[in-house]
Amino acid sequence: MANVEEKQDKREDRNVQINPNSPEILTNNIYTPAFLREQIGKLMRVEFLIGTNNLTDRIGILEDVGASYILLRSVESNNLVYCDIYSIKFVTIATSPWFESMNNPMMNNSMMNPMMNSQMMNPSMMSNRYYPGSSDF
Repeated sequence: MANVEEKQDKREDRNVQINPNSPEILTNNIYTPAFLREQIGKLMRVEFLIGTNNLTDRIGILEDVGASYILLRSVESNNLVYCDIYSIKFVTIATSPWFESMNNPMMNNSMMNPMMNSQMMNPSMMSNRYYPGSSDF
């Protein structure tokens, strides 16, 4: 049983370690991977170009960034999604703090959260299908 737990701990410790010998694309924020590394832990929507004219998006918490990939923890399913960094076209980063209340029934209840309730009543704040109350996405 302990062996299984050790394996899981190793899998969860995925972060790329940065040191003075790391490639410049991971340390200089003029490059996409280094810039995204500064955003680890933030909620974001990442849009990808698939083929020549098909855009698809993924939403989640940025977990890790490598030279050619990003790892997003899906908001919907809590799964890790491995994404090709070279097909990313747009990244929208949430500026408001992310509270892990998605799985907390007390926080999802609009009667218990008056801020959410007032935003839901305001039609101008309903422009975003993913994040009620946020028109930036």
